[in-house]
Amino acid sequence: MRFALVWNWRQILRYAWSIRLLLLAGLLSGAEVALPLLQSVVPVPAGVFAALSFFATAGAFVARLIAQETVSGAGVQR
Repeated sequence: MRFALVWNWRQILRYAWSIRLLLLAGLLSGAEVALPLLQSVVPVPAGVFAALSFFATAGAFVARLIAQETVSGAGVQR
């Protein structure tokens, strides 16, 4: 099996909501790891960033299935 990028990969990276939500999930996961180091500065209960990361990942999954005219080329294809 040979892997190839889609023709508009730059546009997808720039405008796709799934990519944006996955980046947000990554940042929230990093915040969850850094939270014990910053507990005295940022009084956030444990698990908050993990829960937010879960919802961002779930949103990215849904966004990946929804056609977005700015990145899907000719719009919705049936």
